[in-house]
Amino acid sequence: MTKNVGTLDRIIRVISGLALLAAFFLNPEASMRLLYLIGIIPLVTGLMGNCGLYSLIGVSTCPIKK
Repeated sequence: MTKNVGTLDRIIRVISGLALLAAFFLNPEASMRLLYLIGIIPLVTGLMGNCGLYSLIGVSTCPIKK
């Protein structure tokens, strides 16, 4: 699996994913609480360094050349 997510992009994804998941646990009375679980996607793509959507559209923020 090739890496297509750069360092800054990964940091932003991990932080935003953790923030959304924290909001899921800290805000149990929210009406659309399950939408916070979408934070799993940026968290996983940030930790793995590979984004499926980037692969589909041919984008790479990773500075490593192919």
